[in-house]
Amino acid sequence: MNQLNDRPTYLPITHWAESDRPREKLRDKGKLALSDAELLAILIGSGTVSVSAVELAKQILSKASNSLNDLARFSMKDLQQFKGIGEAKAITIMSALELGRRRKESEPAKRVQITSSKDAYDLLLPHLLDLHHEEFWVIFLNKANVVIKPERMSFGGVSGTVADPKLIFKRALEEVASGIILAHNHPSGNLKPSPADIHITQKMKEGGKFLDISVLDHLIFTNQGYYSFADDGSL
Repeated sequence: MNQLNDRPTYLPITHWAESDRPREKLRDKGKLALSDAELLAILIGSGTVSVSAVELAKQILSKASNSLNDLARFSMKDLQQFKGIGEAKAITIMSALELGRRRKESEPAKRVQITSSKDAYDLLLPHLLDLHHEEFWVIFLNKANVVIKPERMSFGGVSGTVADPKLIFKRALEEVASGIILAHNHPSGNLKPSPADIHITQKMKEGGKFLDISVLDHLIFTNQGYYSFADDGSL
């Protein structure tokens, strides 16, 4: 057998300019710079002795009329008809396409805007209702007072919990929050703020001024209702 005939008739990806290789191209230029074939080639990983992973991806897409929707209908058997696609690679391709389908079907999370203390109370209701111990929560907000996320910062016993301002502001900075709403529950049902509640509220308000993070309210939560420092003019 003529050994020359056994040599690859294409230039392997490893011999391409680094900026043209799919993985490096995604790393350096971002995912939008890649074609469907190049993205599929990353999933495939490697080609055969005669075609690169990109060429193999082009063959598969051509068989699917260059439609990702049509490709998603391919069975494992369909994919394994292509030389260079074994069971593992077929499973990888099918898994990636299924993730894309599920993402398309899933609805984006509803963006909740806080316009009143009642909005904040309703948001925390599922988290703090019927608790027999105290928890301290913070709602992180963007500039438009849209909720980035609510997060429990501490929990304790029946009579109290400790909130660490340093930890709260650290999380606010990590979430790039412009404002925060403090909240904790009173399992006793007492809506009157304690001296400790008043102290932590003022301490947080002063700390927020230095970081340009507004402390918009502090709620004392009970099953029957709530007390708002902001509504009471105590903030």
